[in-house]
Amino acid sequence: MDKVALTAGALYAIVLLRAGGTFAVGWLAGAGARRSRFAGRISSARFQRAERAIRRWGAPVVAVSFLTVGFQTAANFLAGSMRMPLPRYLPALFVGGAAWALIYATAGLGALEVLGRLFAERTALGVAAVAVLLLAVSGVVVYRRRRSVPSCGDTVAEEA
Repeated sequence: MDKVALTAGALYAIVLLRAGGTFAVGWLAGAGARRSRFAGRISSARFQRAERAIRRWGAPVVAVSFLTVGFQTAANFLAGSMRMPLPRYLPALFVGGAAWALIYATAGLGALEVLGRLFAERTALGVAAVAVLLLAVSGVVVYRRRRSVPSCGDTVAEEA
């Protein structure tokens, strides 16, 4: 249990710094955009409504974003760039970050322990498991890259 508490504490500190830093970068980017040539677009009524909605209802989205993969950074950046007030953002950061740290500390340590036992007791099976995992990840990466690159027929149709 001490390992889980120590790991969760370290992960919590990391997530607070990372997500808080992302929020700060978003805040600065939003401030820069308000002073740039995009200021006219940002001051539109539609954008103002979206900004008010994020200020008011964005905290639950930020908190839940910590339970997703890939949306966390975007949610924190947008919360900063849309100027979510700190009294609304910080509780969401603390709650969502705690959930993230606990999930990764328990599941992560559990997975590492299983892999450690697998390698200690059946090395060949452990190597095979890691190889299958690496092949699966590589397959997903290749599939996504191929899907995002337009085929030859698509580029010819666009030029015509």
